[in-house]
Amino acid sequence: MNEFERARKVLAGGVNSPVRAFGAVGGDPIFIERAEGAYLYGSDAKRYLDYVGSWGPMVAGHAHPKVVEAVQEAAARGLSFGAPTELETRLAEVVIERAPSIERLRFVNSGTEATMSALRLARAATGRELIVKFEGCYHGHSDSLLVAAGSGALTFGMPTSPGVPAALAHLTLVLPYNDLEAAAQLLGERGGDIAAVIVEPVAGNMGCVPPEPGFLEGLMAAARSKGTLVIFDEVMTGFRVGPGGAQRLYGLVPDLTTFGKVIGGGLPVAAFGGRAGLMAQLAPEGPVYQAGTLSGNPLGMAAGLATLELTAEPGFYRRLDETTQKLAEGLQAAAHEAGVALTVNRVCGMFSLFFAEGEVRRFHEVKRSDAKLYARWFHAMLEAGVHFAPSAFETAFVSSAHGEKEIDATLSVARNAFASLIA
Repeated sequence: MNEFERARKVLAGGVNSPVRAFGAVGGDPIFIERAEGAYLYGSDAKRYLDYVGSWGPMVAGHAHPKVVEAVQEAAARGLSFGAPTELETRLAEVVIERAPSIERLRFVNSGTEATMSALRLARAATGRELIVKFEGCYHGHSDSLLVAAGSGALTFGMPTSPGVPAALAHLTLVLPYNDLEAAAQLLGERGGDIAAVIVEPVAGNMGCVPPEPGFLEGLMAAARSKGTLVIFDEVMTGFRVGPGGAQRLYGLVPDLTTFGKVIGGGLPVAAFGGRAGLMAQLAPEGPVYQAGTLSGNPLGMAAGLATLELTAEPGFYRRLDETTQKLAEGLQAAAHEAGVALTVNRVCGMFSLFFAEGEVRRFHEVKRSDAKLYARWFHAMLEAGVHFAPSAFETAFVSSAHGEKEIDATLSVARNAFASLIA
C-alpha cells in the first residue's frame, strides 16, 4: 500500500485540499517530509526544486532560519491564549504602514474567512445584498462565492458545488475579468443594489492574469459612482507582488482588502481591513459580528512578522522580479525552440504557463490552454526533480531562495520536457 492509498482510507479523497490529489494531471501525489530554501524533500527520498511555495506564502523560501527562529521563540511562550498579544498589534502596524488602503484590520485564519467577513461588512455598511465577482477569480469556498457565470455576462450566478443554495448564489453576479465595458454596464444598471465588487487585482486562480491597463481604475470609478464598495482580494498578491501588494503596485486604494498567504509566513493567517469608519462597524465597536478563537494566533503572528521583515530588506522585490523575468523568458524561449505553443504571464514573483498561442488576458483565453499537454509537461518536470502545481490553471511562485543556480537548472530540465512533448 503506497502513501496515497493509505491516506485515502482515512482522509476524504486522500487529501485535505482537492488540487493536491493530482486529479488534473493524473498519477499519485508526492508526499513531502521537509522543505528548505527553494527545495522540497519527498518521502520518496527525492529532492524537488519547488515552484508551488505552499501556494504562495513562501516568498522568502521554505524554513527560512529567521522565520523558524521566530516561531520557535513564540511556541516556547505558549501556543495560543485566546487573548490579545502585542504581536497582533505589531503585525497590524506593519501591514497598515505598507498597504495604502488599510487604516484598521482584523486578523482571521484563512483567505476564505477573510473574504466572507469582508463581504458581510460590505453588505452591512451599504444595506444592499448583491455582490459582483469575476469569472475565473476564486475568493475561497464560502457559499456566496462558489458561483460560476450564468447564461450571459450580466446574469445571476449559478452554484458550482452541491450544497450551495441557489437562492444564495443568485445574490452573486458574475462578470468576465478584464472586461471593463461589461462591468460599467452592470454597475450602471444595477449599481444601486450592489453592496460590493470583489476582484483579484491580479487574477491568480485561473493562472496568473494581470489586469489590462485601465481595468481596475475604471472598475473602481464605476462602482464608486453608485456607492458600491470595492474589495481587493489580495490573499495571493499581498506582499507577494510588491511591498504593499497590488494596490501599491498599481497606485490604487480600494475600500476593503483581504490578505493571506505571506502575512502568515506559511502558517494559517489572513486578514481583512480598510477605512477606520468601515472597520468600526465590526463587533465589539459596531453591530457586524465576526469572531475567531485562533485569530491572531501568536505563532502565526511571529511567522508573519519575520517574513515581512525579510521582504523589507533593500532590493528584495527587485531581485524577485528579475529572477522571475529570467525564468519566464527562458521558459518562453525553450518552448519556442521546441515548437510548443506557450504564453507566460507574470507579475513580480507570480507567473503562469499557458499552453496556447497569443495573449491570455480573459477567462475564455485561459480556457484555450491545453491542459493535457500541461499534464505531460508537469510529469516530465516532476520526474526530473522540478515541482510545479498539479493543475494547468494555477499560479507558480518564485521565492528569494531561487537563485541563478536554481533558474538555470529549471531551464535545463524544461528544455528536455518541452522537447519530449513533440517526440
